[in-house]
Amino acid sequence: MNKRALRADILLLLTSCIWGFAFVAQRTGMEYVGPFTFNGIRFLLGSLSLLPLIFVLRRKSAAKAGGEGQQPAFSPKQLILSSVMAGICLFIAASLQQVGLIYTTAGHSGFITGLYVVLVPIFGIFLGRKTGIPTWVGAVFTLMGLYFLSAAGNLGSINPGDIVTAISAFFWTIHVLLIDAMVKKIDPLMLSSGQFACCGILSCIVALVRMEPLSAAALMGGLIPILYGGFGSVGVAYTLQVVAQKDAPPAHASIILCLEGVFAAIGGVLILSEPLGPWTLLGFILMFCGMLATQWDVIFRGFSGKARG
Repeated sequence: MNKRALRADILLLLTSCIWGFAFVAQRTGMEYVGPFTFNGIRFLLGSLSLLPLIFVLRRKSAAKAGGEGQQPAFSPKQLILSSVMAGICLFIAASLQQVGLIYTTAGHSGFITGLYVVLVPIFGIFLGRKTGIPTWVGAVFTLMGLYFLSAAGNLGSINPGDIVTAISAFFWTIHVLLIDAMVKKIDPLMLSSGQFACCGILSCIVALVRMEPLSAAALMGGLIPILYGGFGSVGVAYTLQVVAQKDAPPAHASIILCLEGVFAAIGGVLILSEPLGPWTLLGFILMFCGMLATQWDVIFRGFSGKARG
């Protein structure tokens, strides 16, 4: 492996770690503010945090193109419409995930949210994409893992928070497919900033309608998890992902980004003292294996083909 690929893998691992521990921040933040208030503030902060990066990259792009007058063109109308569409989907997914965290653990939420890794290729069938055997094997493993994770061997004891989080995974899947279609025509960073802003505004509106309590003392108490969720999880981690995936072999990226749920579980145990019984551990393992199985084609090509370095 060459140095650039190694550096990319390290950055992706850091990205996965930041995203995983964000589930801890999301649970902790709701000790001080309501779920929609938390999401509203963190996504607005996330949107703002991407603006400097967008400015720098567009300046570099303009310089390469030969001057400010030759910047890559984009349609403001298309950007706004796409940001609103993606932002609405993101709002639904993030809201369900945040509400689910009231009733479930950070570890459960991290792994169950990862269902989108399995659902994206399955949903792709309706878009005319081919889905191979590894995807269905991964789906079986993931469903088995979800059962052991949520029911702990007892079907009558399914955690309602896990169900809400699983529903959010469907909307994360739709969101991934939307973004995949949109970034072909729109700058991904500008689209991200726009959708984060839309999601943040919608979350704040719902927080006001629900009259979620908010005070200066609550904001100060939840300042660290809110800042981590906004600047860390969105601004820093997204930037690291964009930089890393330029040099990361696809096989490496597939495996490393699946570790998000693992870091969520580690953070839940170490920071929040969440229980890690045998059923939970078995569920984590099965779900992780299912995610890897779904990515088998990418992994197999990456390690058997002409891999870098």
